Amino acid sequence: VQLQASGGGLVQAGDSLRLSCVVSGRSFGVDAVGWFRQAPRNQRKFVAGISWSGVLTTYSDSAEGRFTISRDNAKNTVYLQMNSLKPEDTAVYSCAAVTDWRWVKVSSKYNAWGQGTLVTVSS
Repeated sequence: VQLQASGGGLVQAGDSLRLSCVVSGRSFGVDAVGWFRQAPRNQRKFVAGISWSGVLTTYSDSAEGRFTISRDNAKNTVYLQMNSLKPEDTAVYSCAAVTDWRWVKVSSKYNAWGQGTLVTVSS
């Protein structure tokens, strides 16, 4: 399975941005897709995850209420709608696929990663 993330950019605090993650190739065995982010000098952190069926979603505390993850089955694309962005949301955002929903928040359990897309939020 291959994943390709896009949609990053430079925005101001309070703005919105939507990231896209196109999933292609052999998706058999994929149980969920997650978004992670990594700020400079920080570890990669879980942001949001969605089950392959699209039925289940989960968020980090920082994303809850501001970000929405969704999936378009017809386009094999997972979206991350980010509203009310803050400077501390600045990071490289990556999407990845995992084979077990139980590990959706654990980056080390993911076996396929897309390249990151940079989100910069100015104050």
